Amino acid sequence: MAVVLALLALLVAVAALAVALRNGRPGRTTHADDLPADAAGLRREVAALRAEAVGALRHLAVVRYDAFDEMGGRLSWSLALLDDAGDGVVLTSIRGRNEARTYAKSVAGWSSEQELSPEEAEAVAHARLARS
Repeated sequence: MAVVLALLALLVAVAALAVALRNGRPGRTTHADDLPADAAGLRREVAALRAEAVGALRHLAVVRYDAFDEMGGRLSWSLALLDDAGDGVVLTSIRGRNEARTYAKSVAGWSSEQELSPEEAEAVAHARLARS
């Protein structure tokens, strides 16, 4: 189980790095002295922060299920990690009696070129509903 969690953490870190590199912007640091004092300046700052957040993986959903009839406990899962445009990744871990397999499928515009399992499609749908 620890190996699966470590793999998941690695995949999430790689996805975050890919999104950061795609945006081409280094991390933003702001000091209290740098903030504008007027309302128009604050509006510009909020607009800039919103523009930076577009590529963030903010739409997340997990679907847990039993992949095999003889297995119980809903140990298999699919996790959708998507940005505002519906771009990102779906990670799936299928737990069997003696092994676990992990898969990653890319998602663009809320759909994937690779066929999604019903559970993966459900995770994407739930993540899309979580849009704000």
